[in-house]
Amino acid sequence: MKLTSFASGSSGNCVFAGSDNTHILIDAGISAKKIENGLRELSLTGKDLNGILVTHEHVDHISGLGVMARRYGVPIYATKGTKKAILGAKSVGKIEEELIHVIEPEEDFIIGDLTLNATSIWHDASDPVCYTIKKGKKKAAVVTDLGDYNEHIIEKLKDSNVLYVEANHDVKMLEVGPYPYYLKQRILGRHGHLSNERAGQFIEQLWNDQLEHIFLGHLSKENNFEELAYETVKLELENSSVGKRTNEVPIQVARRDCPSELIYING
Repeated sequence: MKLTSFASGSSGNCVFAGSDNTHILIDAGISAKKIENGLRELSLTGKDLNGILVTHEHVDHISGLGVMARRYGVPIYATKGTKKAILGAKSVGKIEEELIHVIEPEEDFIIGDLTLNATSIWHDASDPVCYTIKKGKKKAAVVTDLGDYNEHIIEKLKDSNVLYVEANHDVKMLEVGPYPYYLKQRILGRHGHLSNERAGQFIEQLWNDQLEHIFLGHLSKENNFEELAYETVKLELENSSVGKRTNEVPIQVARRDCPSELIYING
């Protein structure tokens, strides 16, 4: 299995995952040109995509979806509520309804040699989910726009070999920053985003002996920066039950506007 991020942050999100034979995107919240550039670095084109999984309908997750669908006829996978929201979103233009396949949270679905599963999450969208991807004995979890988590979400994700988790904001930066009060409350609330500290606490709950790589994603441009997210999450883990084992697993901050390092998980 392989995984990388083409872009990650409040201005646009797109994660690539796959195997030698199957290639998918989780969200298409950047321009089609940027998606194509990311694919080109992997010696792929839009014609090689087997599917685009959508987490929810906010523009930073679907802005390039319409162009990719029209240009390449890529199948789109989304929950019923998200499908309805996508079809009603003027920003993506017209998408043929038959291209969008409705998925049910908690039920496995297959794309090529990958097994996918969606889990419902808290966020202020129509029917948001996070995803797990399985290939053989290996599993990756991609979870952003979380706001909060519970035992069920932890149970669904806890045996992952790769974690892609949002570390959206630094609480102090958000509190003193330029955002209006209502937006600050939204971000800090259960239907908003995880802070750096909460991301570290979440990862602690998901830690397992098979964990091989951690991505920190969806950083706010105004309320966070890479070094702060990395150091805060790492310190949170070092001071937790994980302790010194933190150094055993690489932590990578997904880049805002360019592809991150491609990682391979064999097995």
